[in-house]
Order: sequence, then structure tokens, then C-alpha cells
Amino acid sequence: MRTTYMAKAQDVERKWLVVDAEGQTIGRLASEVASILRGKHKPIYTPHVDTGDNVIIINAEKIEFTGKKLQDKKYYNHSGWAGGLRERTAAEMRDKYPRELLERTIKGMLPHNSLGRKMAKKLHVYAGSEHPHQAQKPESYQLRG
Repeated sequence: MRTTYMAKAQDVERKWLVVDAEGQTIGRLASEVASILRGKHKPIYTPHVDTGDNVIIINAEKIEFTGKKLQDKKYYNHSGWAGGLRERTAAEMRDKYPRELLERTIKGMLPHNSLGRKMAKKLHVYAGSEHPHQAQKPESYQLRG
């Protein structure tokens, strides 16, 4: 009788992948990166185990939006104090906070629990084309699409 394979956390081999965000649409890039962080691209994927790889995203400031989202889409923060609601457009986020923009988008596509927080720690976003992870020997990853 065959049983279902369940991956164990100590048996997972993690790669380091570099994704270039230049010219990519934000939602399509984020959904594929979230899938990689979860480990869904591997045959050993197990929902309750973090089987994903580390992902480095470069050129975050060159991400694209479709339609009128740059002007119309809003990002909100609240300090917790009265009148502490802060509102920013997607254009403002892309220009001033490109790392936060991509991190928020991708984290929103991960599970909202302790496992999702653990997966989000494997995401490394950089605004420019340089990153400090050369020692990990990252492989270039070409997005489907």
C-alpha cells in the first residue's frame, strides 16, 4: 500500500532565485513569487510545511501597473491614533517606497498565519539592480508569461 508523501522541514533543499521586476506587471509577478515562496513549484509541496525557495527581487522601482492604477489605486496605513490614517497612491509608493510596495503585495498572497510570516522572511526586495546575496550563488529565474 502506498502512502501520501509528506515533506519534512529538515529535508527541504532551498535554492536562491533572482527575479528581475523590470517591465513586469505587479500582480503577475507577485502571484508567481508567492507561489515560489510557498514551494508550489516543487513536487514535494506540502501545505503545512515551508518547502519554498528564497527569492531576491531586483529593479523593484521599475515595476509596471496596468490601466489607471498608478493614479487610482490607494495604499492605506493607520498609526492607531485619531486622525492617523495615511493614504498614498500607487505612483507615490513606486517612486518613494518600491520595496514596501512589492513586499506588501506578495505578503498579501501568502497564508495569514505563522507559516506565512516564516515564508515572507525568505523574500528579499531591492530597488536597484544590485543585491548583497552573491555568496548564496543565486540562480536567475525567468517568470512564466
